[in-house]
Amino acid sequence: MPDDTPPTQLPGIAIIGGGPAGLMAAEVARSAGVDVDLFEAMGSVGRKFLIAGKGGLNLTHGEPRPAFDARYRERADAVGRWLDAFDAQALREWAAELGVSTYIGSSGRVFPDDRKAAPLLRGWVRRLRESGVRFHVQHRWLGWDADGALRFATGDGEQRRQAAATVLALGGGSWPQLGSDGTWTSTLSHAGIAIRTLQPANCGFDIDWSPYLRQRFAGSPLKPVIAHWTDEHGHAHVLQGECVISEDGIEGSLIYAASADLRDVIARDCQAVLHLDLAPGRDAERLLAALSRPRGGRSFGEHLRRQAGLGPVQVALLFEALGRDAASDLPRVVAAIKHLPLRLRRPRPMAEAISTAGGVQLEALDDALMLRERPGVFCAGEMLDWEAPTGGYLLQASFASGLIAGRAAARHALTLQHR
Repeated sequence: MPDDTPPTQLPGIAIIGGGPAGLMAAEVARSAGVDVDLFEAMGSVGRKFLIAGKGGLNLTHGEPRPAFDARYRERADAVGRWLDAFDAQALREWAAELGVSTYIGSSGRVFPDDRKAAPLLRGWVRRLRESGVRFHVQHRWLGWDADGALRFATGDGEQRRQAAATVLALGGGSWPQLGSDGTWTSTLSHAGIAIRTLQPANCGFDIDWSPYLRQRFAGSPLKPVIAHWTDEHGHAHVLQGECVISEDGIEGSLIYAASADLRDVIARDCQAVLHLDLAPGRDAERLLAALSRPRGGRSFGEHLRRQAGLGPVQVALLFEALGRDAASDLPRVVAAIKHLPLRLRRPRPMAEAISTAGGVQLEALDDALMLRERPGVFCAGEMLDWEAPTGGYLLQASFASGLIAGRAAARHALTLQHR
């Protein structure tokens, strides 16, 4: 039955989404003197933030700008403007105000001293409550009614709220069990907002492994290796790092760093080829000389381990590519050790990805992140059409965009109040 009761009139702004972008929007809006109601679909806020911190919360990165900005690829200029308002140093100072000191690790990544997310989130939510932010959990946003009121599904049925301004910080489409399921895309598309289809980012890829390799080596690390790949524009890339053989293909930090390029090539060509150097410390000439030594009674696999320094998984990958009679062509073996081709069939499903690409097109927003088609509605965080590698860049842009949207929403609400 339709609900004919008038919507509840909020005294200030509504923020929908309790991730880092939404919480930051709430903080800056409340500090501007605006009443803030924050709505979260799950039973508590910051769930994905907590999961991201399980292995050590990577808040941001120590890389200097403008190299930092370039991590956002084609959105570098736009995200760079967000970082002008709230950069990595500002984020570290903000954490320090919450009593969380940080350090820059050897990789350049920035972590809390205790590497934990929970203390920071608890202190942050406590400060927001004490400042007057009102939290409403288990409120799933359904869109707008015909009069522009916000619709929410709750345990007590549908509720409607009217706000002076709204910040949408609904997340992307990865890890849907934590709340960011991407269902908002259809709601905004029906409202005439330009949306780029969500895609997996920082993800693994499927490879058609043999049953033997899948069963024997799933979970085995490859480290260190050097990856070589070519992006959709024909530009060659080289990066050293670590990855992991999975039951379905390959994943890990090295693969995530290349995933945007590889995903786009697969979209164009239906596959992508990634080459791995399995022996970064040895050149081809030395390898050929070592493998040309007599084997005695040893198997060729054992010979590869002893003379080329390869582990069991590297040897298995060579046999996967060359077959068991590889020993008859040593130059071909050496070429494969230094440039092993892996055919990537498809990205892993979006629900498994660390983050997503796509979302609300930035061209649909003004510089204050307000929707041009819906004045008074602002967007922030991963629901916007940008992507970045892991390493702190994802959280940094989410915090920064939340700050910009929250400030602008507060200004919009205050302007309406003073009319």
